[in-house]
Amino acid sequence: MNTAAKIAPDATSRSSRVKDVRPVYLECLTMVERLHRRLLDVIKDEFDRKTRSDINSVQALLLYNIGDKELTAGELRTRGYYLGSNVSYNVKKLVELGFLHHARSRIDRRSVRISLTEKGKEVHDIVAALYEKHVMTVEQIGGISLEEFQALNVSLARLERFWTDQIKYRL
Repeated sequence: MNTAAKIAPDATSRSSRVKDVRPVYLECLTMVERLHRRLLDVIKDEFDRKTRSDINSVQALLLYNIGDKELTAGELRTRGYYLGSNVSYNVKKLVELGFLHHARSRIDRRSVRISLTEKGKEVHDIVAALYEKHVMTVEQIGGISLEEFQALNVSLARLERFWTDQIKYRL
């Protein structure tokens, strides 16, 4: 009887906790997705202001993330630089438009290494300048402090680790 009495409140407490966490978790999922789309909108707006219609925001973000590195297309996804299923399409398009160099690896001829051209570096610099402007104003205008960003980053890293574990360990 004592055991049953101990289990019941725990089960009730856990059930109540799940009901409390569910809406907040689902709101977080929606917010993460919405924030990524909004970031792409902000980048698009910056390129519109500069009357640059030769590249879209997804491609600009991809070029920004490549930066001065030389990578394979596969590394773009594994390093988290690209959030889309059509990475090969965008890489091919960026090569055609002159934003990316691509060359077969000397070691593994099946692998293609990519890096920014001068034109690609211009796009990288535009996005970098946009981010720098945000860094200078996000605390005053956005009202988000350094400490809040640090706490947010810790929480997002934990959520990423949780999701990675779900895949890795098939939880």
